[in-house]
Amino acid sequence: MFFENFDLRHVETGAGTIRLRIGGSGPPLLLLHGHPRTHTTWWRVAPLLADDFTVVCPDMPGFGASYQPVTLEQSCGRAKAVALEECMRALGFAAFAVAGHDRGSYRAFRLAMDFPEQVTKLAVLDGVPIYEALERADWRFARSWWHWFFFAQSEKAEAAIKADPDLWYPCDREKMGPENADDYLGATRNPLVVRGMLADYKAGLEFDYDHDRADFEAGRKLACPLAVFWSALDDMEALYGDPKLPWQAWTTLDIVGSAIDSGHHMAEEAPSELAGKLRRFLL
Repeated sequence: MFFENFDLRHVETGAGTIRLRIGGSGPPLLLLHGHPRTHTTWWRVAPLLADDFTVVCPDMPGFGASYQPVTLEQSCGRAKAVALEECMRALGFAAFAVAGHDRGSYRAFRLAMDFPEQVTKLAVLDGVPIYEALERADWRFARSWWHWFFFAQSEKAEAAIKADPDLWYPCDREKMGPENADDYLGATRNPLVVRGMLADYKAGLEFDYDHDRADFEAGRKLACPLAVFWSALDDMEALYGDPKLPWQAWTTLDIVGSAIDSGHHMAEEAPSELAGKLRRFLL
């Protein structure tokens, strides 16, 4: 069943409207998707967590059917963290755990850094701080993650994607599930959403790196427990060895985590394993 017993809502924030699904009962858990997905990527994971948590799955700002930031600075992690925290408060949650995948992991990290009293636990899926990724970047990173820099050239990337969206954003309906695939196709074939997703990358280079660096140089640390999970069949281990290592400078607490037996889109490929590991960390 697609998001069985979950409600579809639209929540107003000062920056714009955020589309989300919410369901379950218990402590609140915010799940943030990555590029180029929408909140529906969690459709198999969220119900598995709903017995233990009130699960909130939004379209991130700039993605899916949530609001489109007007300026590039409004696409940065800090601005999106403000909107997401406001969204959670509007739902009645003064404090919450957050898990983020891919681009969502950077926004989850910024939420935890900027709202230490609100974020109770942080789980990062296939991500390291943008500062760490760029400071450690070498030819291996450039070979695999060249899209970071191409997408940041937003107008050129937008033209290339619009010319052949099936090449850039292919769709495996069987793996994704039909409703998830339809939502994904609606987003990735919408020029305004494509522009918003690319702005997320450009803001990462022009704003997020500097925000991370300022925190690093000031010695600021995460105040909450941290778990790091990564796709065994993707390139995180090839780039970083143990993907927990780049996080050591950002916390004084022990970091937990392990690989997930899947490719990059772990919520769609290994939902039971991912949900189980999140539950054990969060409870």
